[in-house]
Amino acid sequence: MNSLAAFFRTDQFVQHCGIELVSFTPGQAVARMAIRPWHFNAVGIVQGGAIFTLADYAFAVASNAHGTVAVGINVSITYMKSATAGVLTATAREMALNPKLASYSVDVTDEAGALIAVFQGLVYRKGHPIEADKTA
Repeated sequence: MNSLAAFFRTDQFVQHCGIELVSFTPGQAVARMAIRPWHFNAVGIVQGGAIFTLADYAFAVASNAHGTVAVGINVSITYMKSATAGVLTATAREMALNPKLASYSVDVTDEAGALIAVFQGLVYRKGHPIEADKTA
């Protein structure tokens, strides 16, 4: 699991956005992002793309945590409430898994537990292992 953790932490875009991997097990992941000035859009709320990236990362970790390469093939997000301060947390959970496809749901919440967004994702499981040992 340590080599997978190192593998997941090599995502340069996630690092650039200030997203932190909190925990993961096969089919589940938690990531968080402290809201910073660069996350805001022109109307003073967290930009939808920042929230999407947080959810997408939790989705990617949960789906790849089985140790098999999984790539997103369809995703959608619904924004429930705006965010303006604090820390956002994305919690991904596996809804269905088979050899080729898997489905995930990700809730993005604020520090008070209010639901900010709901993300749904489907991955294609490529059938070959993640070569995580090469990243350690």
